Amino acid sequence: MPTMRPTRALLTGTALLAAAVLAACGTGGKDRQADGTTKAAVPAPAKKNQPPGVHGLPGMPPVLDPKDVYAADRPNRLSPVVKDFPSRVYVPNTESDTVSVIDPKTYRIIDTIPVGRQPQHVVPSWDMKTLWVNNDRGHTLTPIDPKTGKAGKPVDVHDPYNLYFTPDGKYAVVMASLDRELVFRDPHTMARKKTVPVTCYGVNHADFSLDGRYFIVSCEFSGELLKVDTAKMKVIGQQRLPFKGAMPQDVKVSPDGKRFYIADMVADGMWVLDGDKFTQPTLLPTGKGTHGLYVSRDSREMYVSNRGEGTISVFDFQQHKVTKKWRLPDGGSPDMGGVSADGKVLWLSGRYNSEVYAVDTRTGEQLARIKVGSGPHGLAVYPQPGRYSLGHTGIFR
Repeated sequence: MPTMRPTRALLTGTALLAAAVLAACGTGGKDRQADGTTKAAVPAPAKKNQPPGVHGLPGMPPVLDPKDVYAADRPNRLSPVVKDFPSRVYVPNTESDTVSVIDPKTYRIIDTIPVGRQPQHVVPSWDMKTLWVNNDRGHTLTPIDPKTGKAGKPVDVHDPYNLYFTPDGKYAVVMASLDRELVFRDPHTMARKKTVPVTCYGVNHADFSLDGRYFIVSCEFSGELLKVDTAKMKVIGQQRLPFKGAMPQDVKVSPDGKRFYIADMVADGMWVLDGDKFTQPTLLPTGKGTHGLYVSRDSREMYVSNRGEGTISVFDFQQHKVTKKWRLPDGGSPDMGGVSADGKVLWLSGRYNSEVYAVDTRTGEQLARIKVGSGPHGLAVYPQPGRYSLGHTGIFR
């Protein structure tokens, strides 16, 4: 299948905003805040339903293994809620305003769903019954029934760049990047419950702590990180990354919950952060244009997409280092995606190449390169193992 050569986005000065739609993973503006870190408050412990040593967010399903936050994500361990859903790959095409639906068995597009303006991510709901398409500039969320593959009536939500769910299932959290807000909403109706203004710019990606009591948010365009108290719905920590022009992207917590990894497409690596202490993180180089982070089904490794060089780095959690690097044949622009239910295939969108890549997680071999719409971004592999979804393209616990 013929491929397109990747283009390189040059983001300098005021051109940053003009190129933000495709060149980065958010939308935003120019304001920056003073350097500095704030101390994080210590939430009260939960009283029940948690293993010893884990004082979880009240209402959150119990932590299965205090040493592995991804214990529920083992190969093919599908919840009864999703076990009868057909296996599909949903690809939001930001410039085509469509979602391409791929059958992972045949590597063929079987449907193209028209959605709103600039769909950025396809996000599984907390109860895993709905896929929400984030139509950022259309200011809507389009629901898709993963059982039938049919789209429902769009819901009005302003600036839904990205979408997450609190571990207790009580709220959806909209990353309103241009509005500079974290908006807590009803997880079903999407009615606004609380708006939290932020002073950083480009709120983007997030992940939750092992106990669910706080989450770390990347601010793409001001190079900052936020720490947010889940129950209080309040920013309790903020710091600027120690790298000029830093542009943090995807966020993932380590299996033992002790560290957060934050991809940075300008620093060309991952920031390693102690989430509890929220002290200054250190940089671990992975490759040019580091962007997406995806944990293997055995919780031993993490696949890191390097969008600027067409590679995927394989990070070993126990060794705390990159042990392998896979290069896509003929290059590419690997961006966002997810791992198949059986853990054997890593699916990634090719942001600048109007294509999707399927990669063998055992060998790094490219299994398929599939042409899709323009500007493919936060694709979701669905269904996946887990008891509930925290959002994005599929963060399951």
